[in-house]
Amino acid sequence: MKLLFVHQNMPGQYREMITWLTAQQEQHQIVFLTQRRDIQIKGVKTLPSRTHQKPAADAYGLSKNWEAAAGAGIGAALALRQFEKDQGFRPDIIIGHTGWGELLFMKEIWPDVPVIGFFEYFYRTHGGLVGFDPESPVNDQAGFFAKARNTVPYVSIESVDLGHTPTYWQRDRFPKSFHDRMYVSHDGIRTDRLLPDPTASIGLGRLEQPLSRADEVVTYAARNMERARGFHIMMRALPEILAQRPKARIVMIGGNETSYGAESKHPEGLRGEMEAELGDSVDWSRVHFLGKVPYDDLCRIIRISSCHIYLTMPFVLSWSLLEAMSMQATVVAADVAPVREAVTHKETGMLVDFFDPAALANQVVDVLANPGDYAHLGPGRPGACCAELRLPQPLPARTYCPDQCAGAGRKTDPPLTDAWR
Repeated sequence: MKLLFVHQNMPGQYREMITWLTAQQEQHQIVFLTQRRDIQIKGVKTLPSRTHQKPAADAYGLSKNWEAAAGAGIGAALALRQFEKDQGFRPDIIIGHTGWGELLFMKEIWPDVPVIGFFEYFYRTHGGLVGFDPESPVNDQAGFFAKARNTVPYVSIESVDLGHTPTYWQRDRFPKSFHDRMYVSHDGIRTDRLLPDPTASIGLGRLEQPLSRADEVVTYAARNMERARGFHIMMRALPEILAQRPKARIVMIGGNETSYGAESKHPEGLRGEMEAELGDSVDWSRVHFLGKVPYDDLCRIIRISSCHIYLTMPFVLSWSLLEAMSMQATVVAADVAPVREAVTHKETGMLVDFFDPAALANQVVDVLANPGDYAHLGPGRPGACCAELRLPQPLPARTYCPDQCAGAGRKTDPPLTDAWR
């Protein structure tokens, strides 16, 4: 088959699908349209795309997102039209992310080619990031901007033959009119590779000896240390955790930028803001901020974790949670709807109130003090994260066959196959 993938940050959510497809004996012709120019994947033709028009810095706020999406969409369409002219490439199916607009005009290029679109998030002023945290109150214009940002998904649902989304919570953010055109299927993680390793260790610059499973290590990981991922709550739990567990070390992974929501006004970002708030109530010699780390190092750190903390406001579920569960870490997570699709309280992890740092600290302290009481959560439940997300085991993704999808109608879930077995 000739498959066209579309994601401005290749490979994005298609990482595992691409890995699987390129490993098959059947040789597919795979083209990946992306704005990245620094990536090559064996067996995949990378086709760079440029946005045709970017909104000006002083563009009208309510239409700025649509203008950016339309520019990305036209840029993608023109790149593909030229590619077909030069190389004769016409895909059998198009699979891509709808969020930035690249799929908007695919049907103008190839009206009869089926398009499967990834729908990640629908903006509202309740039930998600906006309005969740009382420390970040909603202003009286938030509803205007949320509705304006939803122009892209509203146009996108009419630009694809079928939509998909990773979790039921994400699907339910979208209007009900979208639901009969969408199905739920998580991106997947490599549970065959993400296994525990009792011999794992990692060295940190200011420690003479590497940390290992023999140490009390509390881990926290996010793309960026920000409010959306509960970094401020995590920080407020540190004084009690460190006071109650004098040998514990806290290992924090993530950048100091802001991916979602408002940025901290502190010159050193949210980390600087929280360090100033907590002052000398924290033994900072036992807190290790590692920044963004290579993926293999992230896995080694999770494998030595005595307790892994995953905090998030109601938002897109992070791969890191599922990866930690696959590596059989004992997880303490925020009790919010998207997390409950992956974690069952007291069965596959422990859930705590997002807004209660004292409850978080108490739960982490108990996990560290009584590891035997929680052994069934991680080591006792290999593969549990797959079961909770309806993924086939032992490998991650409930994967659809592209040749079968090509014939799937709008209102029919595509045939699924346990292709990862």
